[in-house]
Amino acid sequence: MAKERRSLSGKVVAITGGARGIGKSTATALARRGCRIAIGDLDTGLAEQTAAELGGGAIALELDVTDRDSFSAFLDEAERQLGPVDVLVNNAGIMPIGRFADEDDATARRMIDINLHGVIFGTKLALARMEPRNSGHIVNIASQAGKAGLPGGATYCATKHAVVGLSEAVRAELQDSGVEISCVMPAVVKTELAAGLKDVRGVKNLEPEEVADAIVEALETNRFEVWVPRSSAAISTVMNLVPRRGREALARFMKADQVLAAVDPADRRAYEERAARSEPGLEPEGEAVSAKPAD
Repeated sequence: MAKERRSLSGKVVAITGGARGIGKSTATALARRGCRIAIGDLDTGLAEQTAAELGGGAIALELDVTDRDSFSAFLDEAERQLGPVDVLVNNAGIMPIGRFADEDDATARRMIDINLHGVIFGTKLALARMEPRNSGHIVNIASQAGKAGLPGGATYCATKHAVVGLSEAVRAELQDSGVEISCVMPAVVKTELAAGLKDVRGVKNLEPEEVADAIVEALETNRFEVWVPRSSAAISTVMNLVPRRGREALARFMKADQVLAAVDPADRRAYEERAARSEPGLEPEGEAVSAKPAD
């Protein structure tokens, strides 16, 4: 029997990286359901534009997810203007890709700071607000790369594995607390972050709206593990039942091993250059990415 869906109307939702991509689509979907939206992004100009498009009292606030004080100030101001935060969507992330041995340490550190520390900071700060109220929902945007190891994206995969593990552990700690958590694992999503990526045979590339709809459904039904598309969960289950040699052969057949390894550098150049400048004060005007959607 399908779970009865609960209303999200009136809920206060804070979204990191909400100015574009999955974050923007999620903000749009939730605003349509009557939620009050706080968009956190390093690119405040784009965030303000997105908030204006949403209407309904949506607000745009500056946010650097790698800075705990900035994250705390973001949530404080969201609560001052909109009321207690009911939902935090930890969506910010970057994905520079390339051969692991060629990756410079600054790139690795930037990915870990944004993709993992940003989620850690956000989750801790949200729990400090939600646990005393015995209510709230944290949504962590991971990736199907958090369930596999894809050549060309070793450090990215590491950060997403960490987000999946973090979400699993925190969920266990939150039993009977009234605070809920969801971990969202999309396949390749048609955002700038996925520019130049190859398709996986049998798994279609997603529109960001499809991920947003899955997030809404997870909030309405309190679903923890959110595969997008849902069919990916079955594929993962089958793959895990097969011995490693067979699993790797299946990955090659599905071309999963080429998704991040066989990219078109020209198609990714603009994104890679922007991701390389994903620190406050370094990004070109209108091109900040330290709160860029994860997939």
